[in-house]
Amino acid sequence: MALTKMIKPVTMNNLISTIKASNIAECTLPFSVYSSIKEQHLLNVPVVKPLFIAVLDGDKKLGKKGEILCRAGDFIFLSDSPAINMRNIPKDNEYFALLIEFEYEDFVGIRVENTINSSENFTVGEISIALEKCLLQFVEWSLYAPQAMWSLRKKELLQLLCYLGHPEVLAMAAPHKLGQKIHSILTKQPSADLSVSVLCQQVAMSESTLRRKLSAEGTSLQEIKDQVKLGFGLHLLQTTNYSIVFIAEQCGYQSQSRFSSRFKERFGLTPSALRKTKTKG
Repeated sequence: MALTKMIKPVTMNNLISTIKASNIAECTLPFSVYSSIKEQHLLNVPVVKPLFIAVLDGDKKLGKKGEILCRAGDFIFLSDSPAINMRNIPKDNEYFALLIEFEYEDFVGIRVENTINSSENFTVGEISIALEKCLLQFVEWSLYAPQAMWSLRKKELLQLLCYLGHPEVLAMAAPHKLGQKIHSILTKQPSADLSVSVLCQQVAMSESTLRRKLSAEGTSLQEIKDQVKLGFGLHLLQTTNYSIVFIAEQCGYQSQSRFSSRFKERFGLTPSALRKTKTKG
């Protein structure tokens, strides 16, 4: 146990330093990095696909009352959720987290011996040394590997989580819902405002059927459009230094003020307020 406590912080630092040394801002990669030097309190954050979050520095609280706590050295695996409240809390230096989003196909073919009985839509665990090393390899490998191979390493990560005693992560994936399919279509062109007729054509169904099925899933076309545009804006604010004007344009908003207004309605703070959590002063 003493050896684990001695090695763990060093390995975590290796992972953080490797990520920071990589020019990830200029690459399309199978992971994202969120960091801040001031607390971030975000409301209604959409989780569209199964999401693995490794908290490497600081604390993360989730839920309306912050009832789910992840400290540095913990991970949380989330299933899709229309909205969840999050607080990213820096400690001595910063808040720093590695995020990996999974596709349904990444879960296909993975089997475990024990039956999975989980009614929860999340699971929390400790980042063991084996998992840390796997994540380090995942980051280093991603900088050079072709996109066609991403799913193979994601399957490897899922299998390791199962081996380490977290088979419930396999229950976090479900076959594609219509809403997820619409989301994927819109994500390819977040700045575009695709018409209902175009979307109906791409999913091969009438407008009335599309709206009825989305309603049965507890969502709507407008809600999905907001998730795509504002979720993309949140991602760009967290991972780039692009100007807010540019981000607004990339999200399909004609003005920064309109984007800022909609962003605050959704997440509880303005883009400029969020940007200030990442800088000194």
